[in-house]
Amino acid sequence: MDRDPGGTRLSGRERTSNGRPGAETVEAIWRIESARLVARLSRLTGEVGLAEDMAQEAFIAALEVWPGSGIPRNPAAWLMTTARNRGIDRIRRDRVLTEKYGQIAHEMELAGPGPGPEQAVLNEDRIGDDVLTLLFTACHPCLTTETQVALTLKAVGGLTTDEIARAFLVSDSAIAQRIVRAKRTLADSGIPFEPPSTDEMGERLAAVLGVIYLIFNEGYSATAGDQWMRTELSVEALRLGRIMVGLAPREPEVHGLVSLMEIQASRFPARTGPQGEPVLLMDQDRSRWDRLLIRRGLKELETARSLGGNGPYVIQASIAACHARALRPEQTDWQEILGYYDELAALGDSPVAELNRAVAMAMSGDPRSALDAVDRVATDSRMKGYYLLPSVRGDLLERLGRSGEAAAEFERAASLTDNQAERRVLIERAERAKDFPG
Repeated sequence: MDRDPGGTRLSGRERTSNGRPGAETVEAIWRIESARLVARLSRLTGEVGLAEDMAQEAFIAALEVWPGSGIPRNPAAWLMTTARNRGIDRIRRDRVLTEKYGQIAHEMELAGPGPGPEQAVLNEDRIGDDVLTLLFTACHPCLTTETQVALTLKAVGGLTTDEIARAFLVSDSAIAQRIVRAKRTLADSGIPFEPPSTDEMGERLAAVLGVIYLIFNEGYSATAGDQWMRTELSVEALRLGRIMVGLAPREPEVHGLVSLMEIQASRFPARTGPQGEPVLLMDQDRSRWDRLLIRRGLKELETARSLGGNGPYVIQASIAACHARALRPEQTDWQEILGYYDELAALGDSPVAELNRAVAMAMSGDPRSALDAVDRVATDSRMKGYYLLPSVRGDLLERLGRSGEAAAEFERAASLTDNQAERRVLIERAERAKDFPG
């Protein structure tokens, strides 16, 4: 069996009956190489949009050529050479392109044809810098969060427009428009393809990590649709996080985020029942948790702490670690978790963190104080329409024997969520509470 460029074995099912690579094999290689390819092309052209278009043309060429000729010995170099050559041809053919693009083509030609696909030697250090720059560019503050997510998944993640659209349950055209809008905004703003300055790094890093975690969370608990999870999104976010660890190994929050995602991803096998129904944390069969992911997550957390990390991702990873270390739900150290939520609350004004702190308070044996805390959170305008607020409140009321009130809260939570699987769970809880009115 062949190895892909990242050292992962490609399965036999990814080959056609004649032994030639099938589309799945080509796509697997593309997933691995796309970020580096777009990053190198962005440095060469100074235009992320143009670079992404050139990379897509190379990918299409690979889909056309490799099933017949086989995978080249150096797929990355083949893609780079093809993208560069087709990019020059495209620019030269299109007479309506601006003088600026014509200059780009001229400079690419002046650089020479470059080494052949089999002889290319890539500067890995420079490639790392380019990928880091691409991530920061895709998450530039001039873009909306929606366009940041779409461009990151497209340019860095290598996902197709169709894949992104399916994951977020929107139309292909909507995603395509977001990506076009992102490219146009970057081009019109004249944003250079270069790493952020030292002064910008902190703020921009937080934005990059925020986009990655947003992608992960949408996969972990889908906001809409019939499925509770879209694991492919979480897997992609975890891959992006691991890329960031390689690019910024001294940043504790990067390790903290990856730790958090590794540990949360370990629960995937236990988060749904036989019919795909949601299984809540305290009801999960923990023997099904992925212990390898847990070990990896705990190692990343240790690294983050050794670097002096005490930011929000490191703290959230510490909370996740408390759950991961408990082999049975009753072994969970809720007092330790409550302490971490106190740390998290001290970092900033977050009503969601306060809501989660209330849950920990209840699990520590004080549901009445927890209910008071939730009622204070409910006065925050930012929580209007947030379905987990009435869901948590319903749970606390049920613990206090006020089942009738709890049923009403579960029904309200069900009306606020767009996820059908979540709605069914909440309606079932409401019906059970009605059977035992308090």
